[in-house]
Amino acid sequence: MKSILAKLPASFEAALQELEGIVQTLEGGGAPLEESLKAYERGMALRNYCQKTLGEAEQKISILENGALRDFAGATPDTSETPAEGEAG
Repeated sequence: MKSILAKLPASFEAALQELEGIVQTLEGGGAPLEESLKAYERGMALRNYCQKTLGEAEQKISILENGALRDFAGATPDTSETPAEGEAG
């Protein structure tokens, strides 16, 4: 039996795009049963591929950060209080 991931995606983004297409096809419900089953199998293989790829990326980030993941510095909003328009400050 040929592996469902015999043709590896070119990238994470390509796998995600293909997976989104499979989801749309399956949600549409118009495909024959056998085709739907093959699409589902391919989708699960792509899902596993994406999870593995994300896990590897997370490991690399963790190593780069010496094992301590930190919040992104630019993600914190400015909390300094400024008077609202029309208010005395």
